[in-house]
Amino acid sequence: MSALARTDTSLVGRWWWTVDRWSLSAIVLLSLFGALLTLAASPAVAERIGLDTFYFAKRQALFLSIGLLIMIGVSFLSRKGVLRFSAMLTAVAIGLMVATIFWGTEIKGAVRWLHLSGVSIQASEFVKPGFAVLAAWLFAAGRMDDRFPGYTISAALFVLIVFLLLLQPDVGMTLVVSALWGLQFFIAGLPILLVSIVAFLFLGGSVAAYFVFGHVRTRVDRFLDPEQSEGFQVARALDAFRNGGWAGRGPGEGRVKEILPDAHADFILAVAGEEFGLIACLILVLLFLFVVLRGVARVLKKEDLFVLLAVSGLLVQFAIQAIINLASTLNLMPPKGMTLPFISYGGSSTLALGIGMGMVLALTREQPGGERR
Repeated sequence: MSALARTDTSLVGRWWWTVDRWSLSAIVLLSLFGALLTLAASPAVAERIGLDTFYFAKRQALFLSIGLLIMIGVSFLSRKGVLRFSAMLTAVAIGLMVATIFWGTEIKGAVRWLHLSGVSIQASEFVKPGFAVLAAWLFAAGRMDDRFPGYTISAALFVLIVFLLLLQPDVGMTLVVSALWGLQFFIAGLPILLVSIVAFLFLGGSVAAYFVFGHVRTRVDRFLDPEQSEGFQVARALDAFRNGGWAGRGPGEGRVKEILPDAHADFILAVAGEEFGLIACLILVLLFLFVVLRGVARVLKKEDLFVLLAVSGLLVQFAIQAIINLASTLNLMPPKGMTLPFISYGGSSTLALGIGMGMVLALTREQPGGERR
C-alpha cells in the first residue's frame, strides 16, 4: 500500500489517500490484541466444556479476519452507498429479529440467537450500525425539509426496534440503541422540550426495566448491596487485576481463565489484567479512546449534517459498548453481558463492529473535490 503514489487515480489509490489510516491502524491493532487475548483466555474454557483446545481461538481469528475485510470493503462506499447499505441492513436485521422471537434459541433465559444453516446469528447486533446511519439520514432530511416526516419515521423505527429488543429481552442493547438515537436527536437541533421528554422516557424506561425484568432486578440488587455487590465472575475478575499488578504474571500464567465461564467473552479484560498487567489494559483503553476521538475530530471537519449525525451515532455505540464492558468487569456498574469491541469472542458482534467502523471510515474519508451537503 505504501507504494501507492498520491497521483494514483485507481479505486484503491483514491481510497488509500482519503481514508483515515490512523483509525484504520488502531482498529487493526485492537483486533490483533483481541486475537492474542482470545488465544490466552479461551483454551481453558474450551477444555472445560469438552471442545477442542483452540476451538474459540480459531473461530475468533476467522471472525476478526472477516470483520476486518468487511470493514475495509464498506469503507470504499460513497456517502450514498453507505446510506443504501444501512437501509438494507436495517431491514434484514429487523426481519431476523422478528424471526428470532418465533424460532430463536433460548440461552440463559433470553431468546437472542437464530440458527441458520448451522450458523448462530444475533440479529440485534446488526441493527445497531444500520439504524444509526438510517436514523441520521431521517433526522437530517427532516431538518432540511419540513415537509418530510423524518422525525416521525425515525421515532417509529426506534420504537419498533426497542420493542423487538425488549421481547428477547435484551436491556443492555436497548440502552445502547436508545443512547445513540437520543444523541442524534439532540445534535439534530430539535427543541429542548422534546429532548427533555426523550431524556425523561429514557430514565423512566430504565426504572421500568428494573421492575419488569427479573434478571435486571437481580443484577442491580446484587450491585447495590454492599455485602453482595461482587458476583462470582466480577469478584474473580477483581482478584485477577490484583494478582496481575502493573506488568502481569506473564503470558499463559493466569489462573482466572480456569474458573471464569466467560473468560473469553465478557470478562476477557480480567485475563489481560492478570497475564499482561495494568499497563496493557491502559493501552487497550487508550486505543478505544483514540478511535473515538479521532473519529470525532474527522467528522467535525464535515459540513454534512447527515454525516455528522451518522458518525456520531456509530462512535457512541462503539464507545458505550466498550465502557459497559470495562465498567462491568471493574464492578462499576451491574453486568450487562456486552462484549469488548474487537477483543471479546463473538461472531455477530465482531462482524457488526466491522460494518459499523467501516461506515465511519467511509463517511470520514477526505473529499478532494469538496463537500456536498
